[in-house]
Amino acid sequence: MGILAQADSIYNVDYTVTTTDAGLFGMAFGTILLFSLVFWVVAIIALWKVFEKAGREGWKAIIPIYNFWVLCEIAGRPGWWSLSFLLAFIPFVGWIIPLIVWIIVALDIGKAFGKTTVFSVVALIIFSFIGLLILGFGDAKYHKPGSGKTPAPSAPAGA
Repeated sequence: MGILAQADSIYNVDYTVTTTDAGLFGMAFGTILLFSLVFWVVAIIALWKVFEKAGREGWKAIIPIYNFWVLCEIAGRPGWWSLSFLLAFIPFVGWIIPLIVWIIVALDIGKAFGKTTVFSVVALIIFSFIGLLILGFGDAKYHKPGSGKTPAPSAPAGA
């Protein structure tokens, strides 16, 4: 009997993995995957509705990078700004320029839908998932930037 076998028998070490451990991991992974998929589908639906309100085809919300290209155009910014997200592959600093671009576009989207800067910061920059749902399914009307028809920011309800 080898030294390791003697140590295992002395200390009663069991190296087996039970199927329960693997099953719990699979359930956790499956649950996270399901929630991620639902979140993604709802975000696409919200963006689809925002695109339709702005007079664009909703299917463009499904295509990554191109959907931000269209969002930039809706905000009155050049579409090629969406290519800034390709900089995200640069380690450590690649997130700075896309973040700045997203903030500018989100502020301009809020203006185009007649929302206040506070709404744009809270609902479109910080909680963009909820903000896009509000814009897509709410009563906000889109006014093309630079058309001279941009409405004054809407006041909060009850004010």
